[in-house]
Amino acid sequence: MMLEGRKSYFGTGSDCLNIIDHRNGERRLAVLSDVEEGIRVCDALSNVDFVMSMFLPSDRHPNIYDRYQMEAMLTNTTKPVVFTPPDMAGCRDTVEMAEIVAGGEEALRLNPFICAYINFSSYVRHNPESLQRMLYMAGKGLPFIYVSSIALRGVMTPVTVAGHLALRNASQLAGLLLAQLKREGAPVIAFRTGGGGFNMKTMTSMYSSPDARGFGGDLAHYYGLPTFGTSGCSDSKLPDEQAAMEGSLTLLIDALEGSNLVHDLGYLESGRTGSLEMLVMCDEALGWIKRFMEPVMVDDETLAMDTIVEANGDFIATQHTVRHYREDWTPSISDRGNYESWNAGGGKNFRECARDKVAEILGSHRSPELPPDLRRRLSQITRRAEELVTASTRSDD
Repeated sequence: MMLEGRKSYFGTGSDCLNIIDHRNGERRLAVLSDVEEGIRVCDALSNVDFVMSMFLPSDRHPNIYDRYQMEAMLTNTTKPVVFTPPDMAGCRDTVEMAEIVAGGEEALRLNPFICAYINFSSYVRHNPESLQRMLYMAGKGLPFIYVSSIALRGVMTPVTVAGHLALRNASQLAGLLLAQLKREGAPVIAFRTGGGGFNMKTMTSMYSSPDARGFGGDLAHYYGLPTFGTSGCSDSKLPDEQAAMEGSLTLLIDALEGSNLVHDLGYLESGRTGSLEMLVMCDEALGWIKRFMEPVMVDDETLAMDTIVEANGDFIATQHTVRHYREDWTPSISDRGNYESWNAGGGKNFRECARDKVAEILGSHRSPELPPDLRRRLSQITRRAEELVTASTRSDD
């Protein structure tokens, strides 16, 4: 993925606590198998360009869950990976995993297929642990996003959009400067936040609000920096009509703005819950948006002047129509038939079609497997971290 100009690439988020199980509609804590299934679905969806882990696996120790996330991503997809290291030890281990797959440290630096998403604690105070991770990635010459873990207007920044942008921009530039002091040319991706609002009535973030969208991307383009956006997400609690509306609108805004790396596809409930159904719905919207963003080819063949003369107003039987009618965008789950055919096929709504698509992918899709020796080496790193946690727990006891 060439993060330059106004090229846009889309992927999931990383840290939802909950999942809406597509099999029964239940909202529950996510587990490691949800991470694995989510990555397999991402691998199969043609409009999802990169992956993040989507869920926090509640069935793994909180100090080392990120190793399991990374192992799941590296073994269930060939798409680029954005990972979120919670601490320095995890950052080192996950980069080591990627170096194993890439064929070594230098091979990964020359052709990086990973990017770290590093959160610092406050826009006015960068905590040491996050700075360490950022400087480690910069020293390696590997790409990273460096931003506060939360950007709530009125809580973490001024409530006004202008004040919010000014403080966030200053904080971003401070991180950029430190990275370049560590290693000149270190590849930094600027964060282009979503709405960034805070609902003072309910004390929840407004994940999909329109208020501050777009301006952060303009600043990043002004500096010539690639951007990391937030779209394909919703404040809705279900993958319903509100989710489809907010997910599609936010994706369209990022595409029009030219945000380069856009994450959080499939996020619901202001980032607390993920849904594979919502992910498929976003993939469908992205298919529409990507076609909409394509330029129109204008030449003798597409202008079809000879055909206009010869057809005499009836184009359906011309060879020109036969040559080109299949070029229109074809949806994956949206229905374009008449009422009778839709009803005869079960009369399914959009969410039901998305649910069927998830089940179809999980029942049939497998990404190319890593060689057994590489899988073994990845598992060794995960087991090593597990043993350290176990030993530390015993010493505390």
